[in-house]
Amino acid sequence: MRSSAWYVANCALILCTLRLIDWANGLRLCSETDYYYEYTECDSTGSRWRVAIPQSPGACTGLPEPVHGTECTFSCKAGEFLEMSAQECTQCAAGSYSLGSGIRFDQWDSMPVGFSSLATSLENSPNGDDRPTCNSSSWLPQGNYLESNRDECTVSLIYAVHLKKKGSVSFEYQYPDNNLLFEFFIQNDQCQEMDQSADTKWLKLTNNGEWATHTVNLKSGTNILYWRTRGVLMGSKGLKPVLLKNVQIEGVAYTSECFPCKPGTFSRFKQVVGSDNNMLFIIVSLFFYVSSLGSTCDPFHSKQTGSAMCKDRPPCSRKDYFQIHTKCDHEGKTQVIYKWIEPKICLEGVTGAESLPPSGEREPCPPCNPGFYNNDTATCSPCPPGTYSDGMKPCTWCPAGTEPSLGYEFKWWNILPPNMKTSCFNVGNNKCDNMNGWEVAGDHIQSGAGSSDNDYLILNIHIPGFKLPTSMSSHSATEFGRITFEFETVCVADCELYFMMDVNRKSTTVVESWEKTKTRQTYTHVMTKNASVSYTWAFQRTNQPSDREIGHTVRRYVNDVVRIYSISVSNAVDGVSSGCRACALSTQPSSSACVPCPPGHYIDTRTSQCTECPPNTYLIPHTTPGPDACKPCGPASKCDKDHSFCYSDCHFTYAEGNATLTYDFSLLGSVGSLMNGPSFTSKGTKYFHHFNISLCGGKLAECTDNVTDLSITDSQRENGEGANAVKTFICQSTIIPATGRGFHTALASQSINLADTLLGVTVESTLDGVRARPELYPQTSKKVPDVNFYYRSLEATSSCESGRSAVVTLRCNPEKNTKGELSVPSQCPAGTCDGCTFHFLWESSGACPTCTERDYHQIEGACKGDQQDLLYVWTEPKLCIGGVNLPEKETLPCEGMEFWVRLGAGLGTFTAVLLVILICYFWKKSKRLEYKYSRLVMSANKECEMPGADSCAVMEGENEGDMEDEIVYTKPSLLGKLKAIASKVRVTAPLYFYSKKVSLW
Repeated sequence: MRSSAWYVANCALILCTLRLIDWANGLRLCSETDYYYEYTECDSTGSRWRVAIPQSPGACTGLPEPVHGTECTFSCKAGEFLEMSAQECTQCAAGSYSLGSGIRFDQWDSMPVGFSSLATSLENSPNGDDRPTCNSSSWLPQGNYLESNRDECTVSLIYAVHLKKKGSVSFEYQYPDNNLLFEFFIQNDQCQEMDQSADTKWLKLTNNGEWATHTVNLKSGTNILYWRTRGVLMGSKGLKPVLLKNVQIEGVAYTSECFPCKPGTFSRFKQVVGSDNNMLFIIVSLFFYVSSLGSTCDPFHSKQTGSAMCKDRPPCSRKDYFQIHTKCDHEGKTQVIYKWIEPKICLEGVTGAESLPPSGEREPCPPCNPGFYNNDTATCSPCPPGTYSDGMKPCTWCPAGTEPSLGYEFKWWNILPPNMKTSCFNVGNNKCDNMNGWEVAGDHIQSGAGSSDNDYLILNIHIPGFKLPTSMSSHSATEFGRITFEFETVCVADCELYFMMDVNRKSTTVVESWEKTKTRQTYTHVMTKNASVSYTWAFQRTNQPSDREIGHTVRRYVNDVVRIYSISVSNAVDGVSSGCRACALSTQPSSSACVPCPPGHYIDTRTSQCTECPPNTYLIPHTTPGPDACKPCGPASKCDKDHSFCYSDCHFTYAEGNATLTYDFSLLGSVGSLMNGPSFTSKGTKYFHHFNISLCGGKLAECTDNVTDLSITDSQRENGEGANAVKTFICQSTIIPATGRGFHTALASQSINLADTLLGVTVESTLDGVRARPELYPQTSKKVPDVNFYYRSLEATSSCESGRSAVVTLRCNPEKNTKGELSVPSQCPAGTCDGCTFHFLWESSGACPTCTERDYHQIEGACKGDQQDLLYVWTEPKLCIGGVNLPEKETLPCEGMEFWVRLGAGLGTFTAVLLVILICYFWKKSKRLEYKYSRLVMSANKECEMPGADSCAVMEGENEGDMEDEIVYTKPSLLGKLKAIASKVRVTAPLYFYSKKVSLW
């Protein structure tokens, strides 16, 4: 109080001095227009003073004296302002409004005073090349709302406010894209972030076109408000911006004036029971323009709702009306009628104007949809429980051994089904005025006209849950139901169709989307858990802001349309039955009730009994009963005990010629991970592709987003709610590192399923239509063949109508450890070259076959000290792992070697003795022959001539036994020749000896 008195005393002294000076200078006295009032800063006691501040200092004299002001926490009610002269609350005049102790920002033709947009530069490319910066990224005013950036830059919208008491801030927003982070936080004047819970900092996603309201309490003092968007990653379809409007702050000290209503609106008081008067401003209806002068538009001019000026009404054209089908009347007839698009801004009856076409001929209504029947009324009614109908015949009871097939099948569109809703959401406001989002058209349902080209046209169907067939109720199902729809889009602009789902009314996520014109096609989505779900189709003709200045160009794309021909949902718990399906009956003869089959059993249509699938087969869910429901597993794969899926047990055998290679991949681990990159967007954002691969063992890989996880509580996280998790054989996430983006942790987003079925394991390059591409990898000279794991996902996407597939190639590399190293082809850094088939190379020593006796050999050591070592070594290069162990070194005596030496010496001695004996024998025999020959010669010399030969043959009467010798024919041998030379006898002809008569010639 002392400080306040001192301050007032000083002010009074200064004023007195100024007056004396003014009187001396002859200045005029100040009037009320020459000054305005302000309050001083509050002191420690919560008091303040009202002082007069001149508009032009020194222009006049006689300013009012400072007086004691209101309390610092004082404020007027809504619809009032503090009149500073009397320091009393006064009602706002017509055409203006006040929030009392609050301020409101609802007009965004330009950035309001006090707001600023700040973009944060991204990290630089490692190569140092010049990339587009974020200088051009900012929040942009769009008339009724603010729009955030559409890229991956980090942009903050900042507003600072000083509160004299506790207050709050509230705003409305649209946040449809989870690839964009949107947070709201508060800092004090020391740039310290206020304590906030996760649910107030990280804003929750909204449905396309819907506005959500967010409110946060504020402390007294300076509060710096931040709305910050950060693009997680720039997808191929771009990012959808955050929209912000109606920012209202409560807790300011006072409002000294009322704010004028924006053009096209007026203010009024609204009495609320149990509360104070609140000043509201109401949007003016079409054709009326209210300003301070009270002017309105004439009949030949129009004004858009909330617009500030009147514009010429254009002639009506084809773009200003649309057609719809009427409901069936009591005669079962319908017809096409035409209606003007509301609000109608065009003129009829002027030159060049089109009139509304006449209604079409009355035609018979289409039949009821399956599961419904017509009970001679204009409407179709669902069949009673336990009965079925094809839509054209009366409902019939299902026969014994069958049960109704529950679900929905909509293929005729005369009226909107009772469990479907349609609506229209305008980007700038909320719901479109008097507009339905979709219109029935007989054999299809199509997007409606809407109120502008960037409206979201919404079609929704709610399914409270799913019910499996009785025969499968005991199975651990991976599919509880599926939704299938057939559609087409015809567009000239950048239209987009979104298919979304909201599980348990938590948050809506986009399942798939299609851009521009698409030919007629079918899409199926499988529901993998039993929960309440809402499926939504949202169609937007263009995402560009509508032109608000030229009225007749707002509807340039009214003819862009999406048509849905059929929608079917299986196993819906509240569904109707279009037919009956076989079920298993109890084994008791007296019972005809359907009973559940054990896991892995199918229904035998002949006996209506549960039959287990054959070994190594898996049961296909929701298929026709019979043995064909069990499908064999692929090569080198086996089914689980429930016959629900096939997997590899980490063992593989390959036979080539006489050799058999056996592999054990368990050393590689059940799940492998690969993070390739980095890659950079055009703005310089660094990101990685992270893959998780389930190779063998039956354990599935899992990828989880933590982007949407930022706004959920711990209890929700424990229950598995909120986070987008994918559990399958192969999945992929996009990782953005924390460095360079201001994140506290790395972000994982865009988790997708790449493969949910193992086709088989083989060394072949093709399996079931999926082809491996070994040419993408470096060639290897090793003789061990690569082993390929083939996978497939039947979940169709807009770019892969047959689903995705993947090939994991295992290559034996002894230089790698057992866990090995995963890589993708250098030509395809994202793992895929076409977006549908992914290729991975896993090099590891654990991918080598198990060792056998063929993989090592024996080395014999030298004999030392009567001892010899036998060593066993692996054949190089060693291309095996595990298996048999290398035998230990053996030490043997050298006796074994001496035995063979001695044996060889003995055999040599024996051979030499034998040769000597043979020589002696033949020498002795030669001597005998020589003796006989010499006697023969001597006998011939005595007779002087040789006797004539009587005969060369045996004479008659001679006996062979009387002969002394038999006839012998010889050729002179080398030994004989030597003997002849020694005896100087020359023999020039062969000799023939006879025992009795010898003839020599």
